[in-house]
Amino acid sequence: MSPPKPTDARVTSTEPLKTEEARWTKLVKVTYNDPTGKERTWESAERSTRPPNSLIDGVGIVAILRKPTGPELLLQKQFRPPIGKVTIEVPAGLVDAGESPEECAIRELREETGYVGVAEKMERNGGLGVMFNDPGFTNTNLCMIHVNIDPSLPENQPGNLKPELEENEFIEVFSVPLKDLWSECRRWEGEGYGIDARVGTLAEGIEIGKRWGIHGDQQER
Repeated sequence: MSPPKPTDARVTSTEPLKTEEARWTKLVKVTYNDPTGKERTWESAERSTRPPNSLIDGVGIVAILRKPTGPELLLQKQFRPPIGKVTIEVPAGLVDAGESPEECAIRELREETGYVGVAEKMERNGGLGVMFNDPGFTNTNLCMIHVNIDPSLPENQPGNLKPELEENEFIEVFSVPLKDLWSECRRWEGEGYGIDARVGTLAEGIEIGKRWGIHGDQQER
């Protein structure tokens, strides 16, 4: 019998969620004053899992496999019930109490993919700081952490990868050349996959750089 795949999952029903049943999220009503001083309200969703004293909910991981043929981006396929589709995503996860974004990224990368990498410090080139996923709907945020993976190391050989998935996680890991990310996203979407915004935005950024001749040396000046 073949192992279960993300594409085997299905949504069987949807219904309103009672507040007392919610484990991961909560709805809140925000009252604020607009620029004219008029009082208004806003409906918002929040995660219930952010650790005390943490500025972020989690991390997204830009994990690069440094191959002789060129850099490849590590991606994964995972079924996401809210959209009823398998999505193409970067590895990601929620931060634990007392954990730095870089520590979270290394842990989540190992748990979800089995790969061992080195995270770049955020104050250098490892991320843009705190990013908000959908600020018109939720205060959920994350840091994008850049992680370099050396595929020549013994622990990163295919036979030695040992993901530590949760009982309810079914993740398929693969990689794609960075130069092909835009065209691959279009192909995946045509095949019915959902494209996670972080993957799509990265692909858009690479494509914009190509079209407008923006290179790293120009950005650094």
